[in-house]
Amino acid sequence: MGVTKLGDLFPDREEITFDDLHEKAIAFDGNNILYQFLTRIRQSDGSLLTDENGNVTSHLSGLLYRLTRIVEKGIKAVFIFDGQPPEEKMKELVRRKKVKKEAEIAYVEALERGDMELAQRYAQRTARLTSPMIEDAVKFLILMGIPIIQAPMEGEGQAAFMANKGDVWASCSQDYDSLLFGAPKLVRNLTVSGKRKLPRKNVYIEVKPELIDLAQSLNALEITREQLVDLAILLGTDFNPDGIGVSGIGPKTALKLIKEHKTIEKILELPSMSAAQKDLDFQTIRNLFLKPKVSTDYLLEWHTPDIEGIVDFLCGQRGFSETRVRNALEKTIKTIEERKQQPTLDAFFFSKK
Repeated sequence: MGVTKLGDLFPDREEITFDDLHEKAIAFDGNNILYQFLTRIRQSDGSLLTDENGNVTSHLSGLLYRLTRIVEKGIKAVFIFDGQPPEEKMKELVRRKKVKKEAEIAYVEALERGDMELAQRYAQRTARLTSPMIEDAVKFLILMGIPIIQAPMEGEGQAAFMANKGDVWASCSQDYDSLLFGAPKLVRNLTVSGKRKLPRKNVYIEVKPELIDLAQSLNALEITREQLVDLAILLGTDFNPDGIGVSGIGPKTALKLIKEHKTIEKILELPSMSAAQKDLDFQTIRNLFLKPKVSTDYLLEWHTPDIEGIVDFLCGQRGFSETRVRNALEKTIKTIEERKQQPTLDAFFFSKK
């Protein structure tokens, strides 16, 4: 989930297009992207798409239609998946599990009352990403010729590391944690662009890809990255106990306090802070962002999609319509074939950057 309140501090975002990312390597937060698909791609009663054997396919449907467009536009996607979560995150994961169970009960009750709109809302809160779902996603991504990287811990930390090395141009996630981990650039809305219905309203808005530049944002806020991390801890990160920050402090207040007192140490020493707040282990949380566990053992190579392999997997094993799958892939393959006539083909499929 990340620090959702952090977004309020980044109003100056650059609206971009898919074409702006042509031939740029983008590190996708795999877990975050799949959660987005599992949340949004559902049937009218809120249930997930599945095949005849009960295997969830919502995330595969999202990958098929979004990834083909991404590849078609010449964007060199890299998918990074989370490893073992740090101990500090476990309490937050337990809390989320409890929230999902409560949502499941409310979802069933809404269905029994015939309130489909409410059922949809609760259904979205029940999304779970399981190991079999990730395995299916990885299989599809490999067939699409996309490099896969298993992070030792947080995927966004791995993406930030690779971006700072110059192996990828930006991190792509709906969360803002990539910026806390030090990603120079964050691309948002790349997999959710298009028309989106506002919750509880019969109103649709146009969601467009956007770019946040870390250096420019820090300059505008007049703080350092270290101070941004301290600010996030005040608001509540995934590593805070139960994901909760300091009570009564919102984004604007947190920014004001950081500018005035410089560090979270000095802020927590203020007389207005409670004993519990003063005991917050901010140094451990800070280090998880500033010194994340990452891997240097990865290889970035892009390959032409295996069309027949994709058809066999999605249609033969997961119940997709062969006509729809081939139609979805047709334009992408045509674009790739056209690139074969260009001298930059090897750079597109095999370059590291």
